[in-house]
Amino acid sequence: MDYTLKKKSDLIKLCKEHNINNLENKSKNELIELLEKNNSEEYLDLNDIINKVIHTECIEIIKKIPSNSIDMICTDPPYFLDGLGNNWNKDNIDNKGSSSLVGNLPKGMKFDRNQSKKFYDFYSKVSHEIYRIIKPGGAFISFSSPRLYHSMTMAIEDAGFEIRDMLGWIYTQSQVKAFSQNHIIDNDKLLTSDEKIKLKQQCNNWKTPQLKPAIEPMCLAVKPIQKRYIDNFQKYGTGLMNTSDETKTGDGYFPSNIITTEEIDDTLDKVFLVSKPSKIEKKVYNTHLSVKPVNLISHLIKLFTKENAIILDPFIGSGTTAIACINSNRRYIGFDINKEYIDISENRIKDTIESQISS
Repeated sequence: MDYTLKKKSDLIKLCKEHNINNLENKSKNELIELLEKNNSEEYLDLNDIINKVIHTECIEIIKKIPSNSIDMICTDPPYFLDGLGNNWNKDNIDNKGSSSLVGNLPKGMKFDRNQSKKFYDFYSKVSHEIYRIIKPGGAFISFSSPRLYHSMTMAIEDAGFEIRDMLGWIYTQSQVKAFSQNHIIDNDKLLTSDEKIKLKQQCNNWKTPQLKPAIEPMCLAVKPIQKRYIDNFQKYGTGLMNTSDETKTGDGYFPSNIITTEEIDDTLDKVFLVSKPSKIEKKVYNTHLSVKPVNLISHLIKLFTKENAIILDPFIGSGTTAIACINSNRRYIGFDINKEYIDISENRIKDTIESQISS
């Protein structure tokens, strides 16, 4: 909580709620000091969780992180697609095979009209907790499925963040999601064989309205700064964007809101391509459903943080954010509800550190 934005009367009320006494003749700054001291006794010591990935549900542990202590949040949350919700279980998804709705659809592609609302409700709780712990001016970057981006962004904005941009990671390697109606027609017991043949001919080349995915949107949100940008940057080290050579893309272009991590063609590559990885990133033991490129995450955290900053990923998955932090001289904190992914993250972190030592 940012106590500096509250009135003195509100601070006195908060002190009483926390059983803090002897408030007579206290100035606003003194009240803030009392509250922050009280909070420090209630919260975790950050040093106990920095540079660690922890098997836990994120919301409850975030409540124990001190206010205004995290420089940046960078995460790829569960999208609530076909069972991929906040309490999803990887074994259940694996055992299910393909989508429960249509056999030849990829996992997680079952359409549910309630997905958007479920995602909004869940991410509202997450964003509310994140808002308290991130520093003023701190960047909150969250990946999303294109059709749920609006719900995610509204949840983040409603928690108090300022929406500054939408970033787009574009790629060419993806699976077509649209499907024909032939299997529906074949299983329709009300149609005769001739009617089925005729209907198939009418529906030839007509598929469900799902374009081939080629972009993954990210919401760029920022916690409101205190006073001027320079004041906020001096106090917290956040709020401004790094435009040095290390964040230039392609042939030295100013960073934009479109990013590529694979060579597509000369025109796109010279403007939007971030540096390509030097070796294979996804290890053979990595079973995560959606692994982001390390160089993509490294680019994002270099844009909005200084070296030694603390980056939190509340849905750390297979540890890509941690690897990016190690490679970029930042510190990380990661949470995930899936124990298998925590084990994978720890293995990747170990491999990365050993590789740096031996090089």
